[in-house]
Amino acid sequence: MRKSVIAAAFALACTAALLNLPVASGAPAGTVESVAPLAPAATPPGSVNSSRMLYASTTANDVPTTASAAVYFPPGVPPAGGWPVIAWAHGTVGLGDDCAYSIAGPGAVERDWAYLGTWLQQGYAIVAADYAGLGTPGEHPYLNGVVEAHNVVDAVKAATEQYPSLSKKWAVVGQSQGAGAAVFTARYATEFGGSALDYRGAVGTGTPAYIEDILVPLGPGVPPVKLSPHTTGYVLYILNGLRTTYPELNIESYLTDAGRTWLAKAREQCLVPLGDELAAQGVIVGNLFSKPLAQIPDLHGLLTRYLGLPESGYDKPLFLGQGLRDTDVITPETLRFAAVLKANGQPVQLHTYPEDHSGTVNASLPDSVPFVRNLFG
Repeated sequence: MRKSVIAAAFALACTAALLNLPVASGAPAGTVESVAPLAPAATPPGSVNSSRMLYASTTANDVPTTASAAVYFPPGVPPAGGWPVIAWAHGTVGLGDDCAYSIAGPGAVERDWAYLGTWLQQGYAIVAADYAGLGTPGEHPYLNGVVEAHNVVDAVKAATEQYPSLSKKWAVVGQSQGAGAAVFTARYATEFGGSALDYRGAVGTGTPAYIEDILVPLGPGVPPVKLSPHTTGYVLYILNGLRTTYPELNIESYLTDAGRTWLAKAREQCLVPLGDELAAQGVIVGNLFSKPLAQIPDLHGLLTRYLGLPESGYDKPLFLGQGLRDTDVITPETLRFAAVLKANGQPVQLHTYPEDHSGTVNASLPDSVPFVRNLFG
C-alpha cells in the first residue's frame, strides 16, 4: 500500500513537472518548505543574511502551490519584539521563472536597490514575494489580485515563523504590478493573515487602476496604433494571466497566428527583452486579434473579478503615490480610484509627484517613510 502511494505521488510530481503545473507540498499556506542563500543579483546592498525561501501558498482558482520569496535583513541587532517587516510587492518583471525577483533581482536595479535600501536603513526587514508561478512550477496568473494577496501574506507568515528575529507587525509596499498587489493585500491582509500576523497598512506607487475598462475594446484593429513596448508587453502578460486563470476561455482562439506567437513569447521572456523585441518588430496590439475580446460573455465582470481593485473593505491606512507624468498606468484612472476610495470612506491618502512611472518610486519616500513609521508607532 505504501509503495503504491509513493508511486502515485512520484507520478503526479513528474506529470506536474512535464506540464509546468503548480506543485504543492500539502502543507498549510504560509509554511516554509526550504531556505537557501540568495543569488548576488537578487541581494540588495546593505542587507545581511539574505535568503531565498520556498513556502506553501495558493495560485489561481485556490489551487495549492509552492511559491518563493526573498528575505532581506537590516544590519545590527534587532529591536525588542523583532524587526518590523515590510512586504515588498515588486513591479512587472515577466512571466518566466528566470525573471523571478528572488533569482534575477529587479529589472530597474538602481531604482529598486535605492528604494529597498532606504527601508533597510530605517530598520525594517523586507519579505519580497515572487508571486505564484515565478521561480516555481506553474504559470504566473499576472495581475490576479487575490492570488497576489495570498502570496504576499503567506510569504510574511512563512518568514515570521522561520526567523525569530522578525516581528509579527508588518506593512506592504509595492510598485506598478506590485502596487496593485499591495492594494489587494491591503484589502485582504487581516482576513488572510488571521491572528498569526499584525497587519498595519500599505503603500502603493504607480497603481494600475480600472484596467478592466480599457481591456474590453481590444480586438482586430483596436488599438490601431503602436503603443509603448512596455504597454504592449503588459497586454500580452494579461492575456497570459487570463489564459492561466480561465483556460476555458481559450484565449488563443481570439488571436491571429502572430498573436499566438507573441503570447507564447511573453510566457517566457522578461519584460525588458520582450519590450525590446516588440519595439524592433513594430508590433501593434490591434493586429494580434482575430476577433473582439468582447465576445467573451460578461467580459467586464470577469476582468473586474480578476484584476479590478477593491473599492471598499480596507481596515488600515492606505498610501497611494502617483506620478503625474506616468504613462505606464492610466494616471487619470488611478486618481479616479483614489477619489472613489475617499468617497467610500476608506482610509486612503493620495500623494502626487511631477514624475513618471519609475521616478515616483523614490520621489514618494519623503512622504511614505513617515507614513509607514506612524503605522508602527
